[in-house]
Amino acid sequence: MHIDLADLDFWRKPPKERREAFASLRQREQPVFFPEKKVPLLRSGSGFYALVRHADVVEASRNAAVFSSEPAATNPEPPSWVKQVFGESMVNMDDPRHARLRRIVTRSFSPKMLAGLQSDIDDACAGIVDDVIKDGPRDFVTQVAARLPIHVICDMLDIPQAWRAKVHQHVDVSTAYTGVRTSLARTVQLAGQNMLALLALQRMVIKLGQERAADPKGDLVSLLVTANPDGEKLSDRELGSFFSLLLVAGNETARNTMAHGIKLLTDNPAQRELLMSDFDAHIGNAIEEMVRHVSPIMQFRRTLTRDYELRGLELKKGDKVVLFYGSANRDETVFPDADAFDITRDTKPHVGFGGPGPHFCLGANLARQEMRAMFRQLLTRLPDIRSVGEPELLVSNFDNSVRSQAFTF
Repeated sequence: MHIDLADLDFWRKPPKERREAFASLRQREQPVFFPEKKVPLLRSGSGFYALVRHADVVEASRNAAVFSSEPAATNPEPPSWVKQVFGESMVNMDDPRHARLRRIVTRSFSPKMLAGLQSDIDDACAGIVDDVIKDGPRDFVTQVAARLPIHVICDMLDIPQAWRAKVHQHVDVSTAYTGVRTSLARTVQLAGQNMLALLALQRMVIKLGQERAADPKGDLVSLLVTANPDGEKLSDRELGSFFSLLLVAGNETARNTMAHGIKLLTDNPAQRELLMSDFDAHIGNAIEEMVRHVSPIMQFRRTLTRDYELRGLELKKGDKVVLFYGSANRDETVFPDADAFDITRDTKPHVGFGGPGPHFCLGANLARQEMRAMFRQLLTRLPDIRSVGEPELLVSNFDNSVRSQAFTF
């Protein structure tokens, strides 16, 4: 079997074929190197070693001092001019810069803050299901999965209602940009659209931050632009970069998992029946199993800061590795019968929110909270809800996104 994870044609293959390819790579004695092509102005070409086993992904995640997120964690690695335009995202930083930003924004995701969001999340879910009942089932993504995370983020930041349509538009543009393009012209077009959307939204939240710094209102923006007990706060540029990260990362995990999740529950009626036999007892692990099965974000890149031996492979300083979370979450040595959807399995080792270490998903508990509330509303108020047919998937090497999913109830 010929496998080239750096070739965009690989990511156009059906999911089953890609899973078989990763299973084959997991049997290799050492991680395999894949050279990359350079695309002028859009990405640098170098190549990477694919970390596809669970143990390798966990080892690299825990050892951030060696497996660096700088200069970029996304794959393919973007050119340097991107940082000059948009500033640096927290996911592309190492300590101590990463630790400083994480200390500031962690306050926004504390248990107390999340508990305070619960009633708003419940109300949002109830309103979404009200609309589904009123409008009838058409597309689960646009009517349900895509609505909730953005609604919650906008409420957390107290984004003015007049701006929210632009926020939704930006997320749609960003999702399209993570997809695999058919031509260089299409890539350039989507890159331009994404850049304009990001710049507009960064200007928007910077303006909001300046207003809230002068007149704090208790929302997330106010919290980020006023000093914490250590006197730390986000600068305008840092706030803009964090907003972009929150909109994309804070949206995609919950959105993708819910969209895939309704299909998983439909295709596995025994698991759904077990879930509904005691919703509160099973929903927590059911969500973890959905995240494991889906791996909503499929990969991140790391750069070696020094020579390092991994499974007998002599990696050199400056080498690139890519952590393939979707493959690690199907590793048969950790998850027996890994392709099966089983809400009773031990899901604790999954890396669907990233591997253990300093870059573990900051919003994991918020995503869990959103999904728990949404599935409660859907499965109790619409007990016959189910997907219809196969989902339309975004062709992407990064984002395991569902573009549309028909459903009924």
